[in-house]
Amino acid sequence: MSKNFSRIFPMAKLRILSLFANVGVAESGIEKNKEVDIVMSNELDHQRSLFYTSVHPNTFMIEGDITNSELRSQIVKEAKENKINLVLATPPCQGMSEAGNRLQYDERNELIYYAVDVIKRLEPEYAVIENVPKILTTKIKYKGQIVTIPEYLHCELDNNYIFNNQSLIKAMDCGVPQMRERNIFLLVKKTQNFQWEFPEKQKIVTLQEAIGDLPSLDPILREGVDFTLNKFPNFLVKKEEGEKVSKWHKPPLHSWKQVEWMMHTPTGKSAIYNEVYFPQKEDGSRVVAHHNHYRRMYWDKPARTMTQNNGVISSLACVHPGRPYIQNGVTLYSDPRVLSIYELMIVSSIPIDWNIPSWASDTMIRKVIGEGIPSKMITVIINKLLNMI
Repeated sequence: MSKNFSRIFPMAKLRILSLFANVGVAESGIEKNKEVDIVMSNELDHQRSLFYTSVHPNTFMIEGDITNSELRSQIVKEAKENKINLVLATPPCQGMSEAGNRLQYDERNELIYYAVDVIKRLEPEYAVIENVPKILTTKIKYKGQIVTIPEYLHCELDNNYIFNNQSLIKAMDCGVPQMRERNIFLLVKKTQNFQWEFPEKQKIVTLQEAIGDLPSLDPILREGVDFTLNKFPNFLVKKEEGEKVSKWHKPPLHSWKQVEWMMHTPTGKSAIYNEVYFPQKEDGSRVVAHHNHYRRMYWDKPARTMTQNNGVISSLACVHPGRPYIQNGVTLYSDPRVLSIYELMIVSSIPIDWNIPSWASDTMIRKVIGEGIPSKMITVIINKLLNMI
């Protein structure tokens, strides 16, 4: 339960309540806009709520389980007192994500019920409901029937809200150097008498444009510092150059065998197609993997979707593009590693001055960024609404 919170924020055009707030990735780009106040947020996980408070110190965090009716009532009461007029709801997507197990009737998919309950009781002028594209076909139980989530939303909210016509949008069309596609429902109360649609597509930003000028980094190897320096004599020099840019542009940690595979993998290619240095088991047999595993990204395209496992070389297309160089007559490729946290922030359009708490582990930072919607997607969508009102 939260402490009492009754202060009224200045009357900005939009006063936002963020549900399932994670650490506030989605709203990190819009909060500096004087026409917007991120007034309140709710997050279940204690560590994430502390992280949120560090990066959004002016937002009141109500920590707790939104499925608890008493806490939900508190959220609605506080939101009414603080004149919230926009609800941003980003329920967990693992139950329906292409990267998840996608169990039928996964209970995480039913968290949408509680977001809708808050919206119906609060009756804000606007609402944003965001999730993965799979939400369009994911089914839940509703009044004794099996319906898709969009069917459920329309049944519950059509009487009072106008939905956007097109709900699928890609991050790269919002000026984010990442291909990530999301489904976003934009709701406007019928009394407002207009429809809220996505803004015009922006110019695509490539990885070359986004991170191409950053210093190259060698990975630090799990086998130890001496082993790392033996394999990468310039490791410390590169590390120092990276630290001049940001404390978050630092070498990721990887095992030598995976690093060696990626050193022999060209830009845009997967190591599973290498003739010699391919992912293999202890007995030397090939690892059976998806064509996007162990894959380097392209310089001339945005990054692929950054998942919560973006710190693992074997995950989906998360390895730095690298650049070719010659060593002992053999063509190798630099940066045999995943993106640094600094690079990850850039391709997720998170402000580079984000006040990441010092206690947060690299694993946690990567996970919460991978689970969050790139902030510029929300920023351009909110800016479109501001222009309309």
